Amino acid sequence: MKKGLFIVFEGGEGTGKTTAIDSIYNWIIDNNLNCIKTREPGGITISEQIRQVVLSKENKAMDARTEALLYAAARRQHLVEKVIPALEEGAIVLCDRFVDSSLAYQGHARDLGIEEIMSINKFAIGEYMPDISVLFDLDPQIGLERISNNDCREINRLDLEKLDFHQRVREGYNIIFENNKDRIVKIDASKSKESVIDQIKNILKPRIWTNIN
Repeated sequence: MKKGLFIVFEGGEGTGKTTAIDSIYNWIIDNNLNCIKTREPGGITISEQIRQVVLSKENKAMDARTEALLYAAARRQHLVEKVIPALEEGAIVLCDRFVDSSLAYQGHARDLGIEEIMSINKFAIGEYMPDISVLFDLDPQIGLERISNNDCREINRLDLEKLDFHQRVREGYNIIFENNKDRIVKIDASKSKESVIDQIKNILKPRIWTNIN
């Protein structure tokens, strides 16, 4: 039986998810709570190896369905090897992306169908879904500009997609949000880093402390 709290950060490229996760992780740890941070695809050795394949700029010929299946495979291994054990120990798990990414990117932006991609992922994740998904909403043009101005961030295959693709990713996320408002909370990622962190803390405070008390 799951005891912990599964919190996922979602959004398009350059929305600031990774920076926010680091800040929220430190905030939770400073409050003496058991917390881990991880990412998809990746988080453990096998999934990191899949990440290298699926995000490599050399793999431009990758078929959309192949891409979707690779993400689902990485997700399964990451879930059973890292996420589930941490939740069963009562930890708060902060994850950079989960199934909503596949629904937005492959389901909507790649035109494979949101329901079809969910079917693939149901086989991978079973009944595990995030307790809270924080959606970073940002104009894709701004996100891509942030990436181009960030010398510390490695450019991957998805970053090289045309603006139209990233606009469709945002559309996909908004469709998913409208159908899952009980789980997904949307924040304005165009604000300053401090404002974004404050938005997230206000969302998470009641859930975290209710969950552990």
